[in-house]
Amino acid sequence: MIICIGAGPGDIGYLPRRSAELLANADVVAGFNAVVDVVRPLIPERAEVIQMGYRDQVAQLDRVAALHHAGKRCVVVFMGDIHFSGFQYLERVERACGHPVETMPGITSAQVLASRAKVCFDETSFITLHRRGDLTPFKRHLVHVLQDERNAIVIPCPWDEARSFMPWHIAAYLMENGIDPTLKTEVWENLTRNEAEWHGTLAECAEHRCSDMSIMLIRCKTPMASQIEPPPGAVA
Repeated sequence: MIICIGAGPGDIGYLPRRSAELLANADVVAGFNAVVDVVRPLIPERAEVIQMGYRDQVAQLDRVAALHHAGKRCVVVFMGDIHFSGFQYLERVERACGHPVETMPGITSAQVLASRAKVCFDETSFITLHRRGDLTPFKRHLVHVLQDERNAIVIPCPWDEARSFMPWHIAAYLMENGIDPTLKTEVWENLTRNEAEWHGTLAECAEHRCSDMSIMLIRCKTPMASQIEPPPGAVA
């Protein structure tokens, strides 16, 4: 058996109960170092732990696949939810195994941010730039989202300086493409708190530096009007 689980936004308190049960019964637990460290208190002592980084992930996933095919119960952990910003990693797991694998969703940093910042997903678009390959289509999509007067929740692209697309890069790019520099913008780095680490305008964000573990909210200029019916006795 092999299953991929979303481990939540870096806090074990957000791990779904079913995922905790899968970890407790696993023979093998694998994932990137930071993610494995989050769930380590739930990993049984008898389980083999296979940690990896960006450079050795293919070789390490081949080890996991071999153990899976040998009949071991294998759990591969992802930060957040597999289908938000881990889809390329899922492809690598399935390539190593040679077949599709089962997935268990997790709570994402985007969901936590929406709750903390009180924005509705019906009025908000989520875009992750935390991926390999050409980011151009995703950058264009972000511009269109803001032009359509929707909120945007964005996971930046960290990695090396030559390729990174962090909140200050995103802000500068958006303004270069005609987006209003006065849009209210927030950068969250610790989602267990109730307040954003930083908030200001898009123009101010272009001058702000933050850590790799950040997520960004850009609010639309005019919030969508509520369509809830007026309270009883209200004057029409």
